[in-house]
Amino acid sequence: MTVLDHNAAPDSEPKKRRRSGQLDLSYRTLAVITGLVLAFLYVPIATLMVFSFNSNKVMRLPLGDWTFDWYVKAFSNPQLIAAVGNSVIVAFAALAICIAIGVPTAIALSRYDFPGKAIFRRLVILPITLPGIVTGVSMLSFFSQFGVELSLITVIIGHGTAFTAIVITSVFARLQRFDRRIIEASADLGATPLRTFWRITLPNIRTSIIGSSLLVFTLSFDEIPVTFFLTGRDNTLPMYIWSAIRRGITPEINAIGTVIIVVSIVLIVASIIIMTEPAEKAHGH
Repeated sequence: MTVLDHNAAPDSEPKKRRRSGQLDLSYRTLAVITGLVLAFLYVPIATLMVFSFNSNKVMRLPLGDWTFDWYVKAFSNPQLIAAVGNSVIVAFAALAICIAIGVPTAIALSRYDFPGKAIFRRLVILPITLPGIVTGVSMLSFFSQFGVELSLITVIIGHGTAFTAIVITSVFARLQRFDRRIIEASADLGATPLRTFWRITLPNIRTSIIGSSLLVFTLSFDEIPVTFFLTGRDNTLPMYIWSAIRRGITPEINAIGTVIIVVSIVLIVASIIIMTEPAEKAHGH
């Protein structure tokens, strides 16, 4: 037996080394592919940001001096300021619609069983799974049938329709991890349903509401397809940028784009941090 074990060891070591070498090669290949994909996605964004600080009036190499003049000129434009204001109004109003509809819907889906519940859950998330152009055309046809004039209000309704699913899915997922026996205990102690909601349910779903709200605000602020079909005379910021770049990309557009990218990244990262709370903290509630 000792001889056999001694003879088997040399055979196993080369196999282990080959497997280890194959794994190393696979990891390196995956790392290279991942790097190429990330470069494809983010190099254009980085280029835009670099040229927003460049003194050249056109996007060309070599780079000129570093400057903030394009940011000053961009935000000295009254049309741009108006577009930013419209985008903020639309984003906050759409967010209010999403929360007002999304939170009660998620609670109802979590607590109650009713005929067609599975189908309803899938229909609820349909607007966000559809391409924005489909949602925009559908909403435009709907408003046209009733003779509704296009304005910021129609844009707000369109954004609320498209992004309510984000709040519903986020809050519903959090409620699935929530121990409902706490609610039953609250009722046994004499608390009303409203008091139970404010003191028990809301603190447990607060992070999911905040996280999904930041995501909804970001998506609404940057939304183009739905806005394109539903906007009236008042431009939002993405529509202003779209109309401006048809005459060519200017350093002011690079500056505006850089601000949007930075704000979007901050909001999305904040939403991810808030929505991925530690499991022990969630159970601690």
